[in-house]
Amino acid sequence: MIKFKSIKRHLGSCRTLWQFAVPATLSDSDISSRVIDDRNILRPSLNNSKSGLHVLDLIQCGSLKPDRTLYNTLLKRCTQLGKLKEGKLVHFHILNSEFKNDLIIQNSVLFMYARCGSLEDARRMFDEMPCRDMVTWTSMITGYAQNESANDGLVLFPKMLREGAKPNEFTLSSLVKCCGFIASYGYGKQIHACCWKYGCHSNVFVGSSLVDMYARCGYIGEARLVFDKLVCKNEVSWNALIAGYARKGEGEEALAMFVRMQREGYRPTEFTYSALLSSCSSMGCLEQGKWLHAHLMKLGRMLVGYVGNTLLHMYAKSGSIWDAEKVFGKMVKVDVVSCNSMLIGYAQHGLGKEAVQQFEEMIRLGIAPNDITFLSVLTACSRARLLDEGKHYFELMRKHNIEPKVSHYATIVDLLGRAGLLDQAKSFIEEMPIEPTVTIWGALLGSCKMHKITEMGAYAAQRVFELDPSYPGTHTLLANIYASAGRWEDVAKVRKIMKDSGLKKEPACSWVEIENSVHVFVANDLAHPQKDKIHKMWEKLNQKIKEIGYVPDTSHVLLYVDQHEKELNLQYHSEKLALAFALLNTPPGSTIRIMKNIRVCGDCHSAIKYVSLVVKREIIVRDTNRFHHIRDGSCSCGDYW
Repeated sequence: MIKFKSIKRHLGSCRTLWQFAVPATLSDSDISSRVIDDRNILRPSLNNSKSGLHVLDLIQCGSLKPDRTLYNTLLKRCTQLGKLKEGKLVHFHILNSEFKNDLIIQNSVLFMYARCGSLEDARRMFDEMPCRDMVTWTSMITGYAQNESANDGLVLFPKMLREGAKPNEFTLSSLVKCCGFIASYGYGKQIHACCWKYGCHSNVFVGSSLVDMYARCGYIGEARLVFDKLVCKNEVSWNALIAGYARKGEGEEALAMFVRMQREGYRPTEFTYSALLSSCSSMGCLEQGKWLHAHLMKLGRMLVGYVGNTLLHMYAKSGSIWDAEKVFGKMVKVDVVSCNSMLIGYAQHGLGKEAVQQFEEMIRLGIAPNDITFLSVLTACSRARLLDEGKHYFELMRKHNIEPKVSHYATIVDLLGRAGLLDQAKSFIEEMPIEPTVTIWGALLGSCKMHKITEMGAYAAQRVFELDPSYPGTHTLLANIYASAGRWEDVAKVRKIMKDSGLKKEPACSWVEIENSVHVFVANDLAHPQKDKIHKMWEKLNQKIKEIGYVPDTSHVLLYVDQHEKELNLQYHSEKLALAFALLNTPPGSTIRIMKNIRVCGDCHSAIKYVSLVVKREIIVRDTNRFHHIRDGSCSCGDYW
């Protein structure tokens, strides 16, 4: 006699069979529902059969009768989970079934391949289909749009129209996305016209895609017009416009839209915060970035993925590397992107030893470095004059099967040049396995300017001119080298070349953020409402720093005039005016942060160091090259930038 416990145990062991071996009296839909209810619908075969999936084994042995619903459910599950291998098994099984020419199932197979990123299989399926409908075309076009193969998606649209298929809102939305990916304003306008023709222009999905497309193409005005005309909006349309303003550098508009978005009852997403934080990063708006961080914390958002990475990047680019470290330490999951963001931050702040430690910790944690990782750590070594470490990491690249790019070679030239090994840098360029580019010769030219090596600087400049006569900054650097050597005739020749070629030096400007407002200054600025107070403040500071040893460095004045005129030329540079303004409008003892669109000049750098002694404050200057943390008369760059 079988005991009750034995029966119960026997039934438990047969649970899998019970779920699938249903009575023959059940209909096809009943059978399918039994299978669909099982969470392990994609579990592998129990006996290593060729079908690969247990549910397919049951179909083959006759225990389960297939129908369209079952196959579609299997394909849908593969699509949702990104299970390409299992999807191929189901497709192979369908090819040997009565449903191999079923259009609905073929569309499901095509969609599965496209969503799983297997565009070759999707296109092969598409081309072999004897009959196509609107869903077929839309699935293929959407697959191209989602896998950033925009041109292929756009090419299909005329063919679709020629075959008589009528696009719907999903087709048009994907086509608009394709135009946005390649930033094609012309194609985008044509697709927009089609949206009107087919009555989809007011659809929220199409409208959101149009807003994003126009914004990506740089036509933010058109994006705003489409947005304002949308009767129904969603978070995607708001994010598209906010991201568009952020990319255009219109941070105030982006933040205004963010506030309006919430007032109208829409909840910001990770995309919203990522776009806004990127805008703060580019402008160096630390206070606005902190406000967004607080907003994130208030909503209970976790520091994950790109939101955590953009927040980290914002702090690093706004001059607060220690806050960036705190964010990095609180991130839920650290990946190669977050490690790279931290390494880039260390490089920008000249913290070479910290970058090396971060790189080694990254390797210890098993995070594989990429080419950006090595570029970041090499840059950090260069700016911190860690010559041996830089050479070591350059050699280490090949051990990680990463081939050095032009940017890596240029960084090694910069590393050698900063160390004063200009002959080695020149030899390194001549022995490289790739042809030197303007970037590489430009790195040597910059080092020659730094060390005031005239002849080699002229040689490097000539190589740049041969490759790209309009390469930005080359003429100015060469003129600076000649001016430092007192070769005014050569300076005049370079300036004449610039004039004849129509080349102009980028106008220098500096800006500071005070109470969520950004104040921009240019040299000899007379436009600011506080101009009189600013000039008086700098004249007062100028007198004080001269008393403690400051001597104007007139070698940076590219004019052959007397000493007094040279000093007057230096007097009201944009960073000096920005500093005077910040001192007038910030509390004593607070840190001052100044941003500059070009490299800070040597005289301003020297003057600001003396000012830090007088006012007893830390002054952080961000130029295009790096951050300068100036305190107690010294700079984190070691006067080497």
